[in-house]
Amino acid sequence: MKLLVVFYSMYGHILKMAEAEAAGANSVDGVEVSIRRVPETVPEEVLKKAGAWEAHQACSLYSECLLDELGEADGVIFGTPTRYGMMAAQMRQFLDTSGSIWAARKLTGKVGGVFTSSNNQHGGQEATILSFHTTLLHHGMIIAGLPYNFAGQTRFDEVTGCSPYGASTVVGHDNKHMPTDNELDGARYQGRYVALLTKTLAPARAAMMKEMK
Repeated sequence: MKLLVVFYSMYGHILKMAEAEAAGANSVDGVEVSIRRVPETVPEEVLKKAGAWEAHQACSLYSECLLDELGEADGVIFGTPTRYGMMAAQMRQFLDTSGSIWAARKLTGKVGGVFTSSNNQHGGQEATILSFHTTLLHHGMIIAGLPYNFAGQTRFDEVTGCSPYGASTVVGHDNKHMPTDNELDGARYQGRYVALLTKTLAPARAAMMKEMK
């Protein structure tokens, strides 16, 4: 089974979460996991002025995602920071190029999940994930969140992300607060959950697609 983690990260928070999602998915036998980034649209000089150049270079260690890879995957987990309660423009632009994948119904019946970040606890994390789900549903994907089996999302002893909609991290207004152990645990849990669902459902998908023709 092939599972793809596709992310956009400006300051490195989503990159760390993507790596944790991949680690969780990799813990499932028989699942091959790849991490891919979406293209950056912000000019280099702007990234440097914004203090995001170092993180951009770290993200660039991963190859840009190709549409063929998206279509070939048995399951996909997407990661994006919030932008006013919605996904980042870079991720939106990438998804807006996926018309050929949609037309060929290549994601129908596959498992999809979303994780995110925001500057504060009420920065639109849930709205971002839920609005992202709309695109996945248009592609015919089966949505996987972060079930309450992950008890870390109910703790009160620290400021933390994660919700039943998906893993998340709170980064602070200066963007220097990297994901906590609890938030990374949530990402790993979601990655493993998506991988297990993918492994369970993928064998039946081929038969289902034949019935749907």
